[in-house]
Amino acid sequence: MRVIDTRTYVGMLRELTDAGKEVSLIVAGSSMAPFLVHHRDTIYFSKPNSPLKKGDMVFYQRTDGQYVMHRIYKVKGKEFYMVGDAQTDIEGPLNKKQIFARVTKVRRKGKLIQPGDFWWWFFAKVWLSLVSVRPFIIKIYGLCSRS
Repeated sequence: MRVIDTRTYVGMLRELTDAGKEVSLIVAGSSMAPFLVHHRDTIYFSKPNSPLKKGDMVFYQRTDGQYVMHRIYKVKGKEFYMVGDAQTDIEGPLNKKQIFARVTKVRRKGKLIQPGDFWWWFFAKVWLSLVSVRPFIIKIYGLCSRS
């Protein structure tokens, strides 16, 4: 079995999206929880074919070369600000050249979810608007789920 690092692998996927292909990737990391869970869920993404907007999940490359998939928190002129669904710290500004793909659908808990579905809407609109109180909500949920 051949092992390659994540940066190389996502770089190859980026080339495919640049060529107009839709590609998929199993989620690694916890920054998009509770919507997407590490090694459980799969994202499908392609080159954006319409303007990017608040709530979109996008893949971008940080200035240090790291690839990240987060949600657009705010668009201000030509600048984009990002946040993971499990985070409260807003990252940005980023420029459009750093963004190379938009997530088009996900396989969550084995079920295909895409724009128009309830959970897609909930995390893009409702959960995104709760950034400042997320830690409290997650803490309460954790306490309730232990009962």
